[in-house]
Order: sequence, then C-alpha cells, then structure tokens
Amino acid sequence: MAQNSVEKTPVTLLGLGAMGSALARTWLAAGHPLTVWNRTPARADALAAEGANVADSAAEAVAANKLVVTCLLDDASVGEALAGTDLAGRDLVNLTTSTPAQARDRAAWAGDRGARYLDGGIMAVPPMIGVPEAGGYVFYSGSRELFERHQDTLAAPAGTTYVGEDAGFAALHDVALLSAMYGMFAGTAHAFALIRKEDIDPAALAPLLADWLIAMAPAVHQTADHLRTGDYTKDVVSNLAMQVAGTPTFLSTAEQQGVSSELLSPYFELMRRRLAEGGGEEDLTGLIDLLVH
Repeated sequence: MAQNSVEKTPVTLLGLGAMGSALARTWLAAGHPLTVWNRTPARADALAAEGANVADSAAEAVAANKLVVTCLLDDASVGEALAGTDLAGRDLVNLTTSTPAQARDRAAWAGDRGARYLDGGIMAVPPMIGVPEAGGYVFYSGSRELFERHQDTLAAPAGTTYVGEDAGFAALHDVALLSAMYGMFAGTAHAFALIRKEDIDPAALAPLLADWLIAMAPAVHQTADHLRTGDYTKDVVSNLAMQVAGTPTFLSTAEQQGVSSELLSPYFELMRRRLAEGGGEEDLTGLIDLLVH
C-alpha cells in the first residue's frame, strides 16, 4: 500500500461539501496522498480518519502539493480561498461551477500568479463519483498539457472529457447540457400537470414519458447537422408550418385541464415568429437563430 501511495500523484483539495467530499474519498481509495482544507474545519474530520492530511489553512494546503483542486461554492469563493496563497509552479484545477467568462478570467488570474490552469464542469451528482458504471464525467478545458499530465489522477473520481484550450469551454459545455436538462424537466412538469387531476397513475405515465424522450433524443444530431450545413430543410419530416398548426391543440388541452401554458407558450411564440419569417419548410432548428443576439 505504501509503495502504491508513493507512485500516485499527491493531490490538494480545497472544499469539502458533498461533491468535494466525494472527490476526496475516491482519491483516497485510489491511493493518492491527499491534503484537504475546508473553511469549516469539522467537515474534514471524517476524511482525516480515512487517511487525508488536514491543512490548517488554504495556504498550507496549496503549499503541500503541486496539483491543487478547488471544488467550492462559486467563483468568488475560489478567489477568497486562494487569496494570499503562493500559486507559483502549481497546477490549478478548478472544479467550481462558474460561467465561461469567470473561467477565462480565473485562468488569466492564475497565470498572473505563476500557475497553470485547467477548468472543469462536473456532469455528475455526488453519488455518481467513484462509480464508473454511473456514467458521470467531467468536462475539462484550458491547458492541454496540464490535462494530459494529470488525466489519470483526474479520472479516478469520474470520466474525463477534454473540450479545448479555451478555459471557458468546460463551463460552457456544462451549462449547455444542464440547460437542455432543465428544458426536458420543464416538458415533463407540463406533462405530469396535464394528468394531475385525472384518474391516471403518474407511475404509469412515467415509463411512457421516459421512452418517448429517449426516442426523440437522437433529433439533436439532425439539429447539429442543420447548423453545420446551414440547410434547415434537409430530411425534415414534420415541418415548422405543420407543427405551428398543431400548437392550438396543446394550448387548448392545457386550458381544459386547468394547467398553465407558461412552460410551452414562449417556445410556441418562437415557432410562430420563425414561420412568419418564411421558415415553414424547416424543422425547429431556425428557432436557435432567433435566440442568438
């Protein structure tokens, strides 16, 4: 065990919330010497019992190892935690949720302090960390050399997907996927609301709904092809004109069921606008152009 620990890259981790603690345990389980710090020291007690070294300050934690990982509340927390620390020569991997602009600014900030920087967007919840079959992974962007140097270490908690030298790309991919997720949740909320007052078991609708969403998911590939080629009419089965003609049925059904249409109406309005611009033979790809300023 001692030999295995020596061979593994030592890691410093700042932040021991639910996600940080999950990351810490996977690195410990994989044999990585681990130094941790948390603003609330008591959160480190359990990890100390599992073999982690607990630093009294963020500065002490940063000084302990070359590879420093942050998993804090927000970008401001990263700045506060690292203020006064010596980052010169350190490899800083920031797994804190941020915007693309914040990630780019933080990369420049780190560079000014002599550190190399890699940003990460975690596509997982804490129970998925350290469980490969759960499918969780992390987007990484920034220094490719840094990513390749530490890829094996970073892969211990979850899969790794490198998305580019631009430090903001991991955050952008993260928010893009989560935005699609919330759109899906909005649709499922509306679907369940429609049956809420009826003698229909939600548990009976759930598998039908899940299967339908899975069946529709491959449409994203056609959308991507349309955006890449600029031909929004290629292989269209249900054109925009036909879909707009059907929207009154959805709105009337919602009204009859006593359900607000506020989750659907904005999207339907975009559909009508695109149709008015002459996009009747397209599918729904043109709505994307309406969203981009």
